[in-house]
Amino acid sequence: MPLEPVRVAVIPAAGLGTRFLPVSKTVPKELLPLVDVPIIDNVVSEAVAAGCDEIVVVSAAGKAPLDAYFRRNEALEERLRAEGRDADLALARRGETIARVTVVHQAKPRGNGDAVLCAREVVGDRPFLMIWGDDIVLSRVPVAAQLVQARERAGGGSVAAVIRVPREDARKYGIIEGDQTGERTWRVTRIVEKPDRPATELAAVHAYLLEPEIFEILARLKPGRGGEIWLTDAVSELALRAPVHAHEFEGERFDAGDRAGYVKAFISSALARPEIGPEIRRWLEGQIRAPRS
Repeated sequence: MPLEPVRVAVIPAAGLGTRFLPVSKTVPKELLPLVDVPIIDNVVSEAVAAGCDEIVVVSAAGKAPLDAYFRRNEALEERLRAEGRDADLALARRGETIARVTVVHQAKPRGNGDAVLCAREVVGDRPFLMIWGDDIVLSRVPVAAQLVQARERAGGGSVAAVIRVPREDARKYGIIEGDQTGERTWRVTRIVEKPDRPATELAAVHAYLLEPEIFEILARLKPGRGGEIWLTDAVSELALRAPVHAHEFEGERFDAGDRAGYVKAFISSALARPEIGPEIRRWLEGQIRAPRS
């Protein structure tokens, strides 16, 4: 029996972004640019490249600029149209044309699992991709597409995207445990959020491909660490009753919710742009060679 295709993605973007204060007081961190494209636009593009034509963005009160990115700005469009600036008009409309986007709100900051649960009514009984709204991976094949392919090879089930992290950093992540089934794949037995004694160096980051049963688990899951509902706890419980796989993806990951990670993502994105990349590279090389006083 063929697998149900994955056509919808959920992007949690309800966090306050306090690591980016003071700018995040008025500009949601998901709208910070990678050159001239907002972080969240890159995330939506990844989901679209994996076959999704419907996106659910989980926002929050106080993040009106984020919500507005996915709505028409009629005054701006009218001016650009009157000036014959068709290329700029297409860019101005990108947020509402890249995919069918629905924005829902997380009422209270009850954890990332609760943020995913907020998308339940829109997603319904369908498998879906979940990509964090402030996480960027530059890769030949988008991570979301890699997860879709891993699910197809496994014959179904949920899939967690993982990377290897230094053992001393493993306490910062949700760490997967399980049995290796391929060169870059594992059958997950559980995921432990920020463990005191990590059993492996495999950290769940960036994205999941989830079967809809996860919603039932999230709806009755009790708060865990810090009094929050963690998606990793729900995925770990799901692994007790249904196949959950882990795929070590290929690509360079940047935590754009972290200041250093954001700067690295910005520079890497700039270097990848043919119209400005060579100039930026020359400038960086000069900066590195220049003596420091």
